[in-house]
Amino acid sequence: MVHYRADPGPGFAALSDPTRRGILQRLGRGDASISDLATDFEMTLTGIGKHVRVLEEARLVTTEKVGRVRTCRLGPSRLEREEAWITSYRRMLEARLDRLEDYLERTQGES
Repeated sequence: MVHYRADPGPGFAALSDPTRRGILQRLGRGDASISDLATDFEMTLTGIGKHVRVLEEARLVTTEKVGRVRTCRLGPSRLEREEAWITSYRRMLEARLDRLEDYLERTQGES
């Protein structure tokens, strides 16, 4: 039976889409309205709004509505859970490669 670790967090899902990664890069340069983002990414307001909501759920983006304008900015998430998962996965891979290296050294010494 295969056992999976706990979900590393919503950040991975949010970052899986290139448009959402682009939105984060754009917001890294400064706040932007939904309309600005829609123009920048050549998408409809509805389409960009869906991406922004996913980023909001992952706490990567926050929005604030003033009048008719919804402004987006980078959110409070620093992807700590996702980073911890990547670190754990990297350690597992490195341990496996170390074991393979040890095995190859032992078996090559026997020939």
